[in-house]
Amino acid sequence: MNFTLTDDQNALRAMVSEFAAKELAPMAAELDEKEEFHWPHFRRMAELGLTGLLTPEAYGGVAASRLSAAIVLEELAKGCAGSGAAMAVHLMVQTLIDRFGTPEQKERWLPPLARGEKLAAFSLTEPSAGSDAANLQTRAILDGDHYVVTGNKIYVTSGGEADLYAVMVRTDGPGPKGISTLIIEKGTPGFSFGKKERKMGFGASATRELVFQDCRVPKDQLLGHQEGIGFTVAMSALDGGRISVAAAAVGIAQAALDHSLRYAREREQFGKPIASFQGIQFMLADMAAEVEASRLLVYQAADLMDRGVPSTAKAAIAKRFATDACMKVTTDAVQIFGGYGYLKDFPVERLMRDAKVLQIVEGTNQIQRIVIARELLGKGVTG
Repeated sequence: MNFTLTDDQNALRAMVSEFAAKELAPMAAELDEKEEFHWPHFRRMAELGLTGLLTPEAYGGVAASRLSAAIVLEELAKGCAGSGAAMAVHLMVQTLIDRFGTPEQKERWLPPLARGEKLAAFSLTEPSAGSDAANLQTRAILDGDHYVVTGNKIYVTSGGEADLYAVMVRTDGPGPKGISTLIIEKGTPGFSFGKKERKMGFGASATRELVFQDCRVPKDQLLGHQEGIGFTVAMSALDGGRISVAAAAVGIAQAALDHSLRYAREREQFGKPIASFQGIQFMLADMAAEVEASRLLVYQAADLMDRGVPSTAKAAIAKRFATDACMKVTTDAVQIFGGYGYLKDFPVERLMRDAKVLQIVEGTNQIQRIVIARELLGKGVTG
């Protein structure tokens, strides 16, 4: 195994790191407080070529590797986790359209998404279908040349802001085989948005409910023009999504470590920097070990996906480890800052709040353990 990044990947990291430090980070606290998605940041990422990172060049993308995408998402999360989350989902939808869409669908939707002219969102979760994704109830009934969609979706990243939504719907009987994927555009009659959710963290990422009331969607917007593949689409999205979440966790944890190192060198108690105390040194050392281990697991999972090696369990391992580590590292960062760490004037309290949701999204870490155990023991053994 080669753990050395290419010159192009190092250059990509440097470019995104500079953008995140100079443009995202200075506004992160303000956007979190206002709970505001910042379109100028998204437009700037489009100028940098990030909005089409995983899309083939034939459709206006960059055709970068999953590993390169992980590097980008890590650096974006260091600057502003909410902005990075919107980008991660935007890229995910493009990969789904590229993998499962018809040539006509790819030509229609991928170029404007890759250029950043439109923002994409993904919608699976419902009030009664979270971890039990196969139990979704939003229905799409074929009526002539349209599907009539009725139901509600919740916790949708970029909800209300995005122009295009990949929506998991039930087109047939119960269970995974009855699920399909519709691409539904903002402004379609019968498609509206519920309240904007107020969250613990990720304020720069809009989260809203989707409401469908007899929403008529042209049947040519059925992804792949094929019913019954929606659960496969969703599970495919989760593999990549878990790697993206894990990469974001690495970025947030690295930011927390960086802030802690600077503070420990500057903050004096008993006449000397707190960095000179062994207790603080041990905390910093453990934080660094967690970050490095997380990064290597993320890179491994991304590299396996790039090489076409089945990586569901590896993605789950990376997601479970990196997000739990991120929660620990950010909590330790608050502890190192002491009373200041609890104040919103200092960045580590926001990083700690941002870290928590990563243990929940793209499958809770309890679900990750089930995925990993099934791989270890054989499907069916764990119930």
